[in-house]
Amino acid sequence: MHRMSDQPARWSPATVYPDMWVDPDDDPRNNEGDSPEGELATLQDVLTDYRLTLRMKCEGLDAEQLARRSVPPSTMSLLGLVRHLAEVERDWRNWISDGEPLPKLYGERDADFGGAVAEQAVVDAAYVDLAREQAATDAALAAHPDLGERVGKDGIAVRALMVHRVDEYARHCGHADLLRECIDGRVGQ
Repeated sequence: MHRMSDQPARWSPATVYPDMWVDPDDDPRNNEGDSPEGELATLQDVLTDYRLTLRMKCEGLDAEQLARRSVPPSTMSLLGLVRHLAEVERDWRNWISDGEPLPKLYGERDADFGGAVAEQAVVDAAYVDLAREQAATDAALAAHPDLGERVGKDGIAVRALMVHRVDEYARHCGHADLLRECIDGRVGQ
């Protein structure tokens, strides 16, 4: 088993603020100008930024690094997080629907993390799965622009679902930040 370094060398491509992930002018999450108008647009904007943050935390790593697990007995890895979030996006559509639940993408419980192995085909498939599931959940929610509307069998408010999505990505971006730092010392903003 490959262990993460106990003492990674710290580095960053940022030149203006070397302790940042990227220079502010190069940060694709920076939204210059007016902030979004309204609650729904704000939630969507924050979610977009967290989704992009996750991708940034994975940039420049090979399949072995992406699949590298944190510390035993945890199965958490950056690739596992990408697969987990694809699985979660799919499950959120189950919250919206009145129909039968969609099947799990990766099979049994925790297969999203357990199946995150150091193979480029697995990495490529994980990114395809994530993009597809994000787009499908976004499309399903687009049919419900009223944040107070109750959807699905359990009658969850769209607002609660949107906040939960932001929360899920934010929490896992924190995990991703620590995982990345252990891999190569790169820390993020």
